[in-house]
Amino acid sequence: MATQTDVSRDEALAALARAQDQRALDAWRIEWFGRKDGRLTQLLRGLASLPIGERKAAGAAANALKEDLERAYEARAEELRRAAVERALTEGKLDVTLPPRPLRRGSLHPVTQVTRRILDAFVQMGFSVVEGPEVELDYYNFEALRIPRDHPARDMWDTLWIDETIEGGLRPLLMRTHTSPNQVRIMELYPPPIRIAVPGRAFRYEATDTTHEWMMTQIEVLAIDEGLTMAHLRGTLLGMMRRLFGEERRIRMIGSYYPFVEPGADVAVDCFLCQGKGCHSCHGTGWIEMMGCGMVHPEIIENMGMDSRKYTGFAAGMGVERLAMQVFGVDDIRYWYQNDLRLLRQF
Repeated sequence: MATQTDVSRDEALAALARAQDQRALDAWRIEWFGRKDGRLTQLLRGLASLPIGERKAAGAAANALKEDLERAYEARAEELRRAAVERALTEGKLDVTLPPRPLRRGSLHPVTQVTRRILDAFVQMGFSVVEGPEVELDYYNFEALRIPRDHPARDMWDTLWIDETIEGGLRPLLMRTHTSPNQVRIMELYPPPIRIAVPGRAFRYEATDTTHEWMMTQIEVLAIDEGLTMAHLRGTLLGMMRRLFGEERRIRMIGSYYPFVEPGADVAVDCFLCQGKGCHSCHGTGWIEMMGCGMVHPEIIENMGMDSRKYTGFAAGMGVERLAMQVFGVDDIRYWYQNDLRLLRQF
């Protein structure tokens, strides 16, 4: 068996020395190390038929042959690689003076860019940025915001529900429909004055169109202090909008109903596409709704352990995707999450 091993080593090394390119190297490796028909593989399998007294010495010789051939293969492969580089240099196929190919640099998603710009605007006005969980308790998402189980507002916000046992009992959880729940959490933890901006994703049972998606990035703001009025709310929102869009854009604020504010209002920006004349992007109205807002309902303030006769507050919630549409001139909200680099690289 030892003699057979020596013969195999000489034959294999001679064949390896004749290999002049990668294809020949691959063929040599398959011939000797192939799992089924490799010559070395068959040699190792043949050890099982030897008498026990010869098997140990033959096995050691076969393993030594395997290690020698693997080292020889690596050395020959490196030798051929170096020879190929030298040929390329001498034949002029590789110009080492050429500059390297530029590496593509990543960038922030347009929605993330606008989110940061909005948060920067609020931070400059004295607000703190806080975040909360995306999977939320029914209490924080609805009940604490004056939206009980039988409230009609739940019909359009009914979303992804999760049954989970928490604190020894089954409590309803859902993917939050807005970032307002974190406002309640902050009011439970901290006394006034409170000024926060809450960014994050929200999920709704929504039919998608040019301005609606089932998942949205939302920023909510909340301020609780003595003497706050609608004038403070309007001034705060106008200040943010002008930082975002510039002084030339028109902004409309009209009364609207929301369960957790009283009074409430809608804030809209004139459509960038038609300049207020009416088009498919604004559904013919000339305006694109950006957010809902209003004065925090006194009942919520009282439920948080504050005196509603002493403290007032305002809140607003805005969809970042819609704001990003206005900032970058994109006419369909669905484009943001189609992952088309031809669009995203423009911003």
